[in-house]
Formats: sequence, structure tokens, C-alpha cells
Amino acid sequence: MFVYQLDSYRYWAEHLGRDDFEPGQFGENFTVEGLSDEEVCIGDRYRIGEAIFEVTQPRVTCFRIGIRMNVADMPSLLVAHRRPGFYLRVLVEGRVQNGQLIERVALGPERVSVADCDALLYLPDKSEQTLRRVLRVPALSAGWRDSFATLSSAPTSAPAPAWEGFQPLEVVAVQPESDTITSFLLCPLAADAPTPRSEAGQYLALSLLPGGDTEAPVIRSYSLSRLAGPQGYRISVRRLPGGRASGFLHDQLCEGDRVMAAAPRGDFRLHIGERPVVLLSVGVGITPVLAMLEALAGGADPREVWWVHGARDRSEQAFAAEVDELLARLPRSHRLVSYSRPEPGHPVAANRGDLVGRISGASLGRAGVPVDADFYLCGPEPFMDALAAGITAEGTPPGQIFTERFSARPTPLPPGLAHRSVPHLPDPDRGTGPRVSFTYSNLTVRWDPAYGSLLELAEACDVPARFGCRNGVCHACASEVLSGTVTYLTAPLQPPGERQVLLCCAAPTSDLALEL
Repeated sequence: MFVYQLDSYRYWAEHLGRDDFEPGQFGENFTVEGLSDEEVCIGDRYRIGEAIFEVTQPRVTCFRIGIRMNVADMPSLLVAHRRPGFYLRVLVEGRVQNGQLIERVALGPERVSVADCDALLYLPDKSEQTLRRVLRVPALSAGWRDSFATLSSAPTSAPAPAWEGFQPLEVVAVQPESDTITSFLLCPLAADAPTPRSEAGQYLALSLLPGGDTEAPVIRSYSLSRLAGPQGYRISVRRLPGGRASGFLHDQLCEGDRVMAAAPRGDFRLHIGERPVVLLSVGVGITPVLAMLEALAGGADPREVWWVHGARDRSEQAFAAEVDELLARLPRSHRLVSYSRPEPGHPVAANRGDLVGRISGASLGRAGVPVDADFYLCGPEPFMDALAAGITAEGTPPGQIFTERFSARPTPLPPGLAHRSVPHLPDPDRGTGPRVSFTYSNLTVRWDPAYGSLLELAEACDVPARFGCRNGVCHACASEVLSGTVTYLTAPLQPPGERQVLLCCAAPTSDLALEL
């Protein structure tokens, strides 16, 4: 049940200069006298009539309130003025009617107010102490708990990229790794360029010209399969049937050639902690977790480390010797390789942790992989979705499962949509402005101001894009910028992260490459 206060009605009537409000104007089920957001705390319990309720979360900032109020920036006003309202969970059902007293029957632990909880998610200058406190409140709803758990367990911010936009790198080596995967070693051209550096799990975005200079660049992201250093940046690419980018790299790129690359970036990175680490991949998804394994081995990490990999057979198992050498440096390491279609004449070595079949949550449990571990997953979308669900079903909290995806990312569907189409050019394709590249969706579109925002352009192209408030508050639409610049049509309540853009209130001011 959603609750909003008469005192806030009076506040907004004065602030907005309006006198046309009616009960239910803010979408609430209960319009109440008292119970201010500054006083009510998550976990507080109240009796109204025959029913008993528990406070679970503030209002989720959503664009609908702007439509209901006919005030476009209402979502940001609710947060900035600390008047979101809150939800109640029904603990005991019963009859409730107008005019009944609201009696507090229990205090929530930790005493985190609704307003403070809301600010912790949506406003800058977040308090680590308050974050830890609110996560200890059992009544906190699952959605808000997951959001706060992500904030709490996030690794420290990545350093700024070594360069802005795309810069040329030279191909200094080409090395086949399996029947389908080839590695490319790339180095800066200038002798005085900074030594290449990256964090384990990051990637390079390449701007390629498989059709020559007359066509728009094709932008693809490839995980670094080794920590960068004096030897350069190593990417390892699987040949995709009919793939323009992978076919170009495999068939045409040679030593001495040059490619345009954005500096290493990405948030799929190792977290500091004491829990066991499970590095889990299938096929070419091995690349980012291989760099993580190198980082763990190089630092003689004392944590228990599980290496779990799935391959069709040995001919498609890349980096096998490299993995064994790195695992040998870790005293508490375990190896588990599962072959879905092992070739005849090559028996599976059960004594080395080899299995036949596909990896699942249940098979990990049977192999002894600990539940209370940090899991790092990379592979095809269906594999990661199914495996994350399986690992959760075995008892691992969702906040301890981290994934890396290099395709158009699945997102919560906008309200009213039952399906998502394949990304495509807008109809009509009328833009004449800067080029906007949606790199995961393999689509480049010319900007037209008629779209109103980058989010609206993405929607016109059926490019999957998250959103919530559509007003620069919730950051659900925050996306990574590989290159280019934007301007904000509505100033965000809280600036996005470095090298990010809020799609819902931004427009391009130059050619732009986005991770969408």
C-alpha cells in the first residue's frame, strides 16, 4: 500500500502554486495526516483498524508521477525536497476505513528514515554508515536491498581512461588460441606513450572499417584476455559465422596493421573481500576471467579460487596451458572444466576436475563449489541468465553474482510493452545531425532534435535501454560513453558517473558512441 501525507499536499500546493489537488493525486492508496518521511523509518509497524502494516521502502522514482501531476520534473522534485512517500507491507489483513487512528506498534531497527533511505539511493554524498545500517533492516524490500547491496559491494572507482575517444594501436602479434579464437596483441604507436595498463575484467572498444572508409565504422567491444603492460593489450576474438567485425579481424588484420581503439574501461572487475572467488565462463567468455585469474595469481591472493569453464571439446578450449600455469601459483585453487560434446578418443580426465555436460547451479553444488562465494560469469546471454538463476537457487545472494555481457543487454521492458524488437534504423530515418553509435546493438544513427533525448532515439530504434523517472533522477538509464560529447536538456539531480550519460535528458553535441 502506498502512503502519502496531507502535509506534503499542502507543501506542494504552495510550492507549485496550485489548488486543484484531490486525494490520490500522488498515486497513493492511503492519504494520511502525519507520518512524515523524515520521521517514519524503514521497518516501523503500524496498526490501522484491524490491519497491521510494515514500512518497506520509499516511492520508486518514476516518470508516471510527472504525467499524473502534469509537472515534467516532479520525479526530481520529490527526491530533492525529501518528500517521496512510502510503501507499507500488509502483515495482518483486516478492515480499514477513513478517520481511523494510525497507531505505531513497533519501531524498525537501525532507525533509517524514509527520506534518508530515498536520498541514499538517489542523491550524491552517500553515507557508507547509513548504507550498512539500512542493509541490516529485515523489512527493506528486495528491490531496494539489491540496489543497496550493489552499492555496498561495488569495487573502488576505476581510474580515468588512458586517453579520450579512439586512438590508433598497432598490431604487433596475431596468435591462434583454438579452432575458433585468435588473439591480437596491440601496442601504442608513439615511443613516448604511457605504458599500457588495464584492470582485470576490462575491455577495449575497437572502431573498425571492414567496408572501407566510405562506410560508417563498426564498433565492437572485446575483453582483454591478459593484463596490459609493456607487451601491450591482448584481445582474443571468436570468429562468428557471418560476423563483419570478427571476420575482418580474423581474415584481414595482420602484424603491422593499425586499428582505432578506445582506452580500456568497464566495471566487470574483481571485488576486494575474503569470500572465495569463482571465475566461471563458457567459450570465448573465458577472456575477462582469464585476466582476473592472472591478477589473483600475480598478487598471490590468499582467497580460495575456483576456475570453472565450459567448452564444446578440447579443440575449442582456449588457453588451457596458460590457465594451468596460473592456477599452479595459487595454493587454494580448484579447476573444473566441463565438455558439452567431448570428441571420441579423448577421454575426460575426471582426476583433473573434468566433467561431461553443461554447467549448472546443481552441478556446481555437486562439485563442491562454495555457495558463499563471489561469482564472476561471462558467456552467452542464455547461459549467464540460466546459471545466475541456478546459483541463486543454490543459496548464493544475487549481490554476489557479477556478469559481463557484450551484446544488446536485456533490460526491464518499459511499461505497456510486451516484447522487444530487434534494433533497427528509425522509421523514418530523418536525422542529419551527429552520428550516434549503439555499440552493443551494432547500429549507427544520425541524430535529429525531434527525438528530444537519446533515450527517445534509442526507443525509436528498439535499442534496449533502461529507464525509470525519465527526468534525470533515478540513473536507471545511465550508459557508458566510449567517445563523444553531450549536453543536458534537463540538469540531472545528481551527475552521472565519470564517462557516463543519462540518456533520458541528454542530446549529442558530436558523434557519440554508447554502450547500448
